[in-house]
Amino acid sequence: MLSVIADDAARSELTMSLDELAREGARRMLAVALEAEVDAYIACFTELTDKRGHRLVRRNGHAEARQLATGAGQVEVVRPRTELLGSAAGLSASVITRLTQQWQAEREAFQQRDLQGVDYVYCFADGVHFSIRLGEQGRLCCLVIVGVRADGRKELVAVADGTRESTEDWAELLRDLRRRGMRAPVVMVGDGALGLWRALREVFPQTREQRCWVHKARNVLNALPKSVHAGARRALNEIILAEDLDHARAAIETFATDYGVKWPKAVAKVTDDRDVLLTFFDYPAEHWLHLRTTNPIESSFSPVRARTRVTKGPGTRDTGLAMVFKLLQAAESRWRAVNGPHLVALVRAGAKFEKGKLVERPDQTPDKEADQDVTKVAA
Repeated sequence: MLSVIADDAARSELTMSLDELAREGARRMLAVALEAEVDAYIACFTELTDKRGHRLVRRNGHAEARQLATGAGQVEVVRPRTELLGSAAGLSASVITRLTQQWQAEREAFQQRDLQGVDYVYCFADGVHFSIRLGEQGRLCCLVIVGVRADGRKELVAVADGTRESTEDWAELLRDLRRRGMRAPVVMVGDGALGLWRALREVFPQTREQRCWVHKARNVLNALPKSVHAGARRALNEIILAEDLDHARAAIETFATDYGVKWPKAVAKVTDDRDVLLTFFDYPAEHWLHLRTTNPIESSFSPVRARTRVTKGPGTRDTGLAMVFKLLQAAESRWRAVNGPHLVALVRAGAKFEKGKLVERPDQTPDKEADQDVTKVAA
């Protein structure tokens, strides 16, 4: 066996070289991560430009080097900086006012746009609440709808002031969308708020309902003692992730048997809504992941909530709506299309699916329309 014998000086030199290598690797990894973070941040605001078309959020060189403690020891990191709104000195009151007014105008134009040329086959709806800092305006409730187009892409549909998220609030929003040319979606996904579903039955009675499983599971667990949460969560997952509708129904019966005697109210939250909780099984298996929850809205509101925590809520209702609109519009570029996007047009055309697979195509006329839709998507 070959061995290498090194004296103390050589061993010290070798150790120093390895330590330096580790620190250099850590420094490079941090530098790459910071650059990627700045790139992602700037990409969120590419639509913000001044009157001359220049970006308002852009790079502004690098800050002075700093020493950071890592597992490999102290490393020197140079942080990239942004320049916001083209002003290195920060935001003046006039700039903030101008930007807010611009965002409010953009949201108003967005809420008045013609919807006859777009078709949202699936929609996700949710209401999100924020505190208002100024005046006695109470809390802001943003009614948000995200739609899936016939080509599978997700798109922001509406951001409106709901006040209380009541039936009339949702009905007014849905009626406004219908007046501007929006067709009834095939499926609407939302939480258990009764206001939304009553409004949907009034304005788009042909649209099917799908309750959000994230909200439902949370409500069920809140009605159970923590000692049984782990088992109940597994039982709920057996329903949510069932291989088909029959297995999901059987899993609900098992859940009712295991927990119904001691905690009937918790079980009733599932059994009373079983039909609208299992709607997604009637559509392509590729779409089940998307139709089970309102995740497109929930995940997009993480940065919204983070920013309102820092600012302790928007100053007024109008500025709050404008802020939410712009943040969601920025997030829209990162939303990915649904799995199996080519199947969305078939859903709109009335195709039937069993156990997630296409088993029946519509009659001659809708079939041609579906083929045309798919051709447009491919183009």
